[in-house]
Formats: sequence, C-alpha cells, structure tokens
Amino acid sequence: MEYKKELSPEETKELIGVLKARFEKNRTRHQELDWEKVQAKLEAKADKLWSLHEMERTGGEPDVVHQDTKTGEYIFFDCSAESPAGRRSICYDLEGQESRKEFKPATNALDMAASMGIELLTEEQYRELQKLGKFDSKTSSWLKTPDEIRKLGGALFADFRYGHVFVYHNGAQSYYGARAFRGWLSV
Repeated sequence: MEYKKELSPEETKELIGVLKARFEKNRTRHQELDWEKVQAKLEAKADKLWSLHEMERTGGEPDVVHQDTKTGEYIFFDCSAESPAGRRSICYDLEGQESRKEFKPATNALDMAASMGIELLTEEQYRELQKLGKFDSKTSSWLKTPDEIRKLGGALFADFRYGHVFVYHNGAQSYYGARAFRGWLSV
C-alpha cells in the first residue's frame, strides 16, 4: 500500500519544534549556523521534512551537523546516543537478507534508508559524527559499504569503544539486536 510522504500541518509544526529544541540544546554541533535559516529551508522542502520525520520516528534524533559550502544545503545526521532503536536487527542489504536460510529480518538497512529518503553514513561521515560527541558506545551502526567490499560478501559497521572509533566488517547477511544504521540527509 502506497501512502503520501507528506506531513500534516500539525506534524510539521511538532517536528520543527523538536528539531529546533535539539538544535538549541546541542549548539556545539553547529555553532556557526542560524536556526531561522535552517527552518526556512525546512519549511520549503516538504519531502525532506517527511524524511526527517522518519528519522525521528525510528529513533535517530536527527540534527544539523554542518552546511555544505558549495550547495548551501544543511546536512542532518542521526545523532541519537546509540544506534536508532527503530532500525535494529536488520541485514545490510536485500542480497544479504535473501541469502539467510532462516530467521530472515523483515527488511534491511539499504532498503529501509531508501524508503525513508535518506542515505547511510559513510566511514568518513561516521568519523565526522564522532567528533561531535560519543555515539554507539553500546551499539554499532552499518555504514555505506564500498562496492569492492560488498562484491566479496562483506559489509562495514562501526562503533565507539575505549575512546576510539572502530570500523569492522561482517557478512552482509548478519544482523544483531544492537546494530542498526545511521543516516544523513541534505536539505
């Protein structure tokens, strides 16, 4: 069943309120940015607001992390302390999901991200996120995996332990209750 990827005026107002409160609470993530400019951009992009709502709904706690100097777009990352709870226990991609002989999860990280209108963080973006705070100290997150690794059956994930960012590999068909994915969106 296809549904509209659009928020009601009430949902829009509520989401903007949540995003503004998070923006103000976490000024160290975006000291040089002005909320009014971010909000104006959000209000002009209903489809992006819907994607941010999906990030919020699944536990990602999206927040602005910087502004792209070339495009002027604001970049949002999932900034929840641990991997988003509403996205856990999923394989990396459809191929990995379908290769499981039993206990197949309902979806996978790449398809779920696509349905939300977002992308998985890359290793570089994940390391950038970790400069803004401590994330995934008890969980881990799938990362956008380079094709040459994925073609060999693997997928990347990362976490933060012992004061260090660790990037690992696993079979794309694996899934764990403490592993989800972190996404990003440009607005």
